[in-house]
Amino acid sequence: MAQFTVNAQRYDPYKSYKFRVKEVGGTYIAGVSKVSALKRTTEVVEHREGGDPSSVRRSPGQSKFEAVTLERGVTHDKHFEQWANKVWNFGSGLGAEVSLKDFRKDLVLEVYNEAGQLAIAYRLFRCWVSEFQALPELDAKGSAIAIQTLKLENEGWERDVDVKEPAEPSYTEPR
Repeated sequence: MAQFTVNAQRYDPYKSYKFRVKEVGGTYIAGVSKVSALKRTTEVVEHREGGDPSSVRRSPGQSKFEAVTLERGVTHDKHFEQWANKVWNFGSGLGAEVSLKDFRKDLVLEVYNEAGQLAIAYRLFRCWVSEFQALPELDAKGSAIAIQTLKLENEGWERDVDVKEPAEPSYTEPR
């Protein structure tokens, strides 16, 4: 079977530098420049049958979804910090440190082809901030960008099968 059904002439996989992250409902999270891998691990359960002492059988057990890390340059946008504060907001008063009502969010990770067309999307379920880095280590002798980091625990992800392979535009010579 061809790797690409609509664009049969395409051999190259999609690049990893064109993507966007949005909350379910359509609000894009500004400035995200890096997203860690989506990784699922399924535990291996070993067992053996009583009449077969020489071999071990393996079955799938519980699945775990690794945390996803988002990175972006520091700006005046408060989205990362506000979301992180829903899990723990120092100084908000006794009993109000945690916002249990809405600290979890469903996200969509969209991957685009070179032409800027939506090619693949994944839905991440019930994400919440387990780690927030407001500023990196600062160095007056360096010239690096200040990066914020948000580590998101999640309860799973799945590919959005409603996103179909786009028909890629062909290049035409200018007249």
